[in-house]
Amino acid sequence: MRALAVLLFLSQPVLAAEGAAKPATLKSSLLEQLRTTHDQQDWFVPVKPAIDGVTAAQAVWKPQGGDHSIGQLANHLLFWNSQNLAKFKGVAAPKFDGNNDETFNAFDQAKWDQVRKDLDRVLTELEKLVESADEKTLQKWAPTLGRIATHNAYHTGQILVLRKMQGAWDPAKGVK
Repeated sequence: MRALAVLLFLSQPVLAAEGAAKPATLKSSLLEQLRTTHDQQDWFVPVKPAIDGVTAAQAVWKPQGGDHSIGQLANHLLFWNSQNLAKFKGVAAPKFDGNNDETFNAFDQAKWDQVRKDLDRVLTELEKLVESADEKTLQKWAPTLGRIATHNAYHTGQILVLRKMQGAWDPAKGVK
């Protein structure tokens, strides 16, 4: 009995610390997913640091037999994040003929800096929209927002592989 009393006494600080943690909400979970695939490093490198420092020449490079360049992948992410942002805002989205290849192939090396800036802006706008949305709206958007974060993480991984192949990635930034 005495051992049980000591155990309960010693476990109080641990239990109190656990209880102090704020429970996750749908909004906080969605924001975490969006932010950790945008600009807040957590388990993996998000897209903003993944494309930071990439030159226009590096953005168009493809390995022998490779499918897409860094620029094409970033352009694809910009297109789909912009489409979903417009949908959530209830405004007309950029025209799309259904050919997903064009979301990659429309990349223009001369617009690399603009693609990077626009992708950052669109991802920031998505986060702000989620921050200001009510619970009912978030419940409606949640499946799409989850897919957006997964899609962004997937293509960011491809970008990092391309950077490593180019010898243009600093492993101190998160991926060894």
